[in-house]
Amino acid sequence: MASVTSLDVARLAQVSQSAVSRTYTPGASVSGATRSKVEEAARKLGYRPNAIARTLITRRSRIIGVVMSYLENQFYPVVLEKLSQRLQRHGYHVLLFITDTRQTDAVLAEILQYQVDGMVMASSAMSSALALRCEEAGIPVVLFNRVSSSSENTSSVTTDNYHGGLLVGQYLARTGHTRVAYIAGLEDTSTNQQREQGLRDGLAESGRKVFARAVGNYDFEEAKVAARSLFAVKAAQLPDAVFVANDHMALAVMDTLRLELGLRIPHHVSVVGFDNVNQAAWGSYQLSSVVQDADAMIEATVGLLMEEMDGANQNRAVVLPTRLVLRASSAPRIPTKARK
Repeated sequence: MASVTSLDVARLAQVSQSAVSRTYTPGASVSGATRSKVEEAARKLGYRPNAIARTLITRRSRIIGVVMSYLENQFYPVVLEKLSQRLQRHGYHVLLFITDTRQTDAVLAEILQYQVDGMVMASSAMSSALALRCEEAGIPVVLFNRVSSSSENTSSVTTDNYHGGLLVGQYLARTGHTRVAYIAGLEDTSTNQQREQGLRDGLAESGRKVFARAVGNYDFEEAKVAARSLFAVKAAQLPDAVFVANDHMALAVMDTLRLELGLRIPHHVSVVGFDNVNQAAWGSYQLSSVVQDADAMIEATVGLLMEEMDGANQNRAVVLPTRLVLRASSAPRIPTKARK
């Protein structure tokens, strides 16, 4: 059977060929009556629009490259699902690449071969050289949950990580915690640096300092090791609170403290995380956490992409507000004698 073309559909539907094209072009203007006639003709003829051919004509792939790391972190599968759905409503599809921080440039160079219309980089860094390549190619890039230290011409969407850390420091100091430990994520990332600085400044308002520190690199198993190292000390030197740089690690820390070390949360130690993932509210954790509003972050990310793909050279840094949600993993300190 010879291939059915859009011209065949137009003849049967008694509309113009451009009307057929608009019917199958996301976001294009076409009346409801025309759409119904075209779709009915297409069903009768067995016509399927050719996305590749349309790409050659419009010179737009309708594909957004998405680079992600740390999919084991419960925050990012939710982000990926919602981001994909949001882009699909605009007629775009996601080309997903998984990378780690050491391979980002190589992966992004590969993405450029697919003629993507734009890129979203979630929890990934970007070198100044690659930022320049994207700029020269006219491909807008939005950093999600990261800011760029290498390029001023790259837009970004983040939560106010510093303010989130500040809220935690103020809360722990206000509720009588004097030995506050911090478990860091990847130390060279903007998210970790801002969260830690916020914590330090929040404690400093009450004349306190970070009591102890370990590094978990945003990794579940490494967070367990970090927790063991912080609590492998004499009883008088045990932290009475731990702020963990994200919830993924915080859940590992809670398991280690309770199941391995026999500590009661929050009776012996309060635990606070960052992200407020769905699992934080589970009954077995009830983790206090700083909120990252995934919906608001995605809305801002897609908005920036759409503007830049339409020719608006925004290069904006969007910083969204946050708040601290308190649950049963943290509580005001009780004097030592009363706790025994």
